[in-house]
Amino acid sequence: MRICVVGCGAVGSLFAANLAQLEDVEVWAYDLAREHVDAINAEGLRLTGAGEIVGRVRATADASAIPACDFGIVATKAMHTESAVAATAHAFADGAVASVQNGVGNEEAIARHVPRVIRGTTFPAGKVLAPGVVQWDVKGDTTLGPFEPSPAPAEEIERLADACTRAGMPTHAVADARPAQWRKVIFNAATNPVGALTGLTHGRICERPDLRALVSALVDEGKAVAAAQGIVLDADPEELIDHAARPDVAYGHKASMLQDVEARRATEIDYLNGGISQFGRELGVPTPLNDALTQLVKALEDSWA
Repeated sequence: MRICVVGCGAVGSLFAANLAQLEDVEVWAYDLAREHVDAINAEGLRLTGAGEIVGRVRATADASAIPACDFGIVATKAMHTESAVAATAHAFADGAVASVQNGVGNEEAIARHVPRVIRGTTFPAGKVLAPGVVQWDVKGDTTLGPFEPSPAPAEEIERLADACTRAGMPTHAVADARPAQWRKVIFNAATNPVGALTGLTHGRICERPDLRALVSALVDEGKAVAAAQGIVLDADPEELIDHAARPDVAYGHKASMLQDVEARRATEIDYLNGGISQFGRELGVPTPLNDALTQLVKALEDSWA
């Protein structure tokens, strides 16, 4: 089996390095950060923290060098999905491509370029420490299912889920992946921008009553938008938020949006809170808090210009 991870940042690296431990899987990684690519090819892709792993991955910044693959795993930031998949689509003409990204709209972008798409949601998280080195902060499960307008066959989804699970990334193949996806969207939209605007880790947000109340209000808006689509969440985001705040889970974890703000990179706000707001407008569900946080984070981005 040949798998290409498209976007080898923190989450992509977790999948790539773990999958590279399997003897029956050949792993490629596509990333535009040439120093990262060069380090991976020279020394392997090293994970530290929640797991100590070195994965022998074939990395490239040249999309044309990627051979035909059975599967793609897209782990870019949401705003880069279109360009990354357009560049690599030739490798997946006969394969299936899964998104394990944050937010909404990624599968639609993938489906414009490849015929078989997998809707995915993942909870493992980390951060890039240096070229070729990634800190694994949070373990967690992944869910894969068909993207309804352009689905991959169920047996292919199960095959990819089995490979990820055998590699140490527990993954569940399901018939409907929307409940898991919207659980994660609501989780991220309720916590990531609060961390990005305050500089606080997940646990420190949750231990402040005022911020925890704001998080709950954001969760309520997200739940209302999901319910208006007929989506029954597979777990309560509130329970997951409190679980992640434990010292042994993700108390000290900086959300990816906070990492982006500290590096003065564009955030995924349009695909998280902005995505919830867009669905809310279309469905007639008010989302004033998500609207406000979208505007605040975008204003913060503008201040860097």
